[in-house]
Amino acid sequence: MLSTLNQSVALLQQWLFQQIVQPVMYAAGYAGWAEDAYDATEWFIYGVLEIALLYAILRPLELLRPVERWPDRREVGVDVIYTWLNRIGLLPLGIFVLLLPVVASVDGWLRMHDIIPRSLEDLFPALQSKPFASFLIYLLLFDFAEYWRHRLQHRFDWWWALHAVHHSQQRMSFWADSRNHVLDEVLRALWFAAVALLIGVPPGHYLGLVFVTRFVESLSHANLRLHFGRWGERLIVSPRYHRMHHAIGEGHEGVARGCNFAVLFPFWDLLFRTANFDLRFAATGIRDQVTDQRNYGSGFWAQQWLGITRLAASLFGR
Repeated sequence: MLSTLNQSVALLQQWLFQQIVQPVMYAAGYAGWAEDAYDATEWFIYGVLEIALLYAILRPLELLRPVERWPDRREVGVDVIYTWLNRIGLLPLGIFVLLLPVVASVDGWLRMHDIIPRSLEDLFPALQSKPFASFLIYLLLFDFAEYWRHRLQHRFDWWWALHAVHHSQQRMSFWADSRNHVLDEVLRALWFAAVALLIGVPPGHYLGLVFVTRFVESLSHANLRLHFGRWGERLIVSPRYHRMHHAIGEGHEGVARGCNFAVLFPFWDLLFRTANFDLRFAATGIRDQVTDQRNYGSGFWAQQWLGITRLAASLFGR
């Protein structure tokens, strides 16, 4: 099935590139970027398929067992924009172009000094014949790195100034996963690139890691009255578990500046004592939205601009 899907995507990728993308690239004078554009076309196709799959699975579940019923969904609309920009590759492509010189420079320096990151398969040859086990280990390592990136987003005031865009949504839905400040996405991409350089992720595992992580993240943000039971809640992040991370007065306050930071596996929260397993579906948002009526913006550009003003205030004072 996966083989058939990959073949179909490859055929569509080739057709789209030859009929639309390549002529536009040449006409615009960007022929030198043709190879990257070809790869971006594949990302675009998979992104559209991913959004269609998420909508087909999660939207009916949200209708069936919602935590909240809203009179309208206009506040969710901006999250749909974020999702399309992120999943079809427009935002990742822009970040890729921005960071390519940095990553290439670091990679070149490492190779010049004979520092070549070794993959898990190099360190443990037995994994070469066990691709599924290898994939699970990479998934665990990346989730560990994501847990600590998430902790730092809440720990540093300047980073929280950007991450607050994500937490300011008071109407959680599966679309909210991609609701992030552009600068926050740049930092995330740098973090991801650094981790990938350190552990040497094989290209064959990359798409799988991205897909699994993003699917669970979309599920965990859904407006869905669902938890996985006493033991299931400790194995994988559920909508109830992650909703507590977004809860007013719970998800970004206290000694740890929040709780339930795990992206995939609550094990990290258990290990570092940041887990909250209260079986309730709390109201979401940031406390000062309620107490001080603080404005975080209702549209994409307003949210981006206000994020920059909060960042400047955090770094340079008011």
